[in-house]
Amino acid sequence: MTINCKGQLIDLTIPKVMGILNLTPDSFYDGGAYKNEADILRQVEKMLIEGATFIDIGAYSSRPNAVHISETEELERLLPIIKILIASFPDILISIDTFRAKVAKQSIIAGACMINDISAGKMDENMLVTIAQLKVPYIMMHMKGTPQNMQQNITYDHLIKDILFYFSERMAAAKSLGIIDIIADPGFGFSKTTAQNYELLKHLEVFKMLEKPILVGFSRKSMISKTLNISAQEALNGTTVLNTIALQKQASILRVHDVKEAMECIQLTQQLNL
Repeated sequence: MTINCKGQLIDLTIPKVMGILNLTPDSFYDGGAYKNEADILRQVEKMLIEGATFIDIGAYSSRPNAVHISETEELERLLPIIKILIASFPDILISIDTFRAKVAKQSIIAGACMINDISAGKMDENMLVTIAQLKVPYIMMHMKGTPQNMQQNITYDHLIKDILFYFSERMAAAKSLGIIDIIADPGFGFSKTTAQNYELLKHLEVFKMLEKPILVGFSRKSMISKTLNISAQEALNGTTVLNTIALQKQASILRVHDVKEAMECIQLTQQLNL
């Protein structure tokens, strides 16, 4: 199972790590941590050295009740950083966490290679057409509503079947436009209660029927901190546990804040496949 990033075929048969770089001041875990060029370069270099295949950059916070920012502000946060990273790390594979088609297009032109859309094209009617034109890998996530109201949209007839139907519909729409490299993110923490998040993880292997790589993002989320009654800063061990379970259920990409520990999960679980 491969995806094409800038002409480079990335083999996802062995799972990969996507390191998170938040450029938002209000992210739930590391908001405002990277305020200048030196901090950003230091953090990205650390993640690359530790083994990240992709760096996922977000400039619009998608945490519950996040503050809405304009398209212009999102681009002003993103584009200079993309250019700095490309100049410093010419081989870097940058994913852009955005639901806006214009932001996606400008970011790819600037040097990014992949789009990570929390709305699977539902928050911008031009997104799927734009991805088809750009011919880049596309991560589509399951979410109901928007970041501002998603936690009020937690009712399902049947959680797993409903999410599978969502992906089948969104993938059909993408494929009809010629989008080839699609990655499915079930959306842990988005439009789901803590109990629903664990039910989703329990049945994660079912999503292999989509015949697409599966990305998971548990990193320091409230499904860990609320369950253990700890802070996000204390949730690394819990993140490692859930990443390990997801790998055993055939996840292909781990999206994380802590790359070294995620790489260790992959290296150890791969021993079971020897």
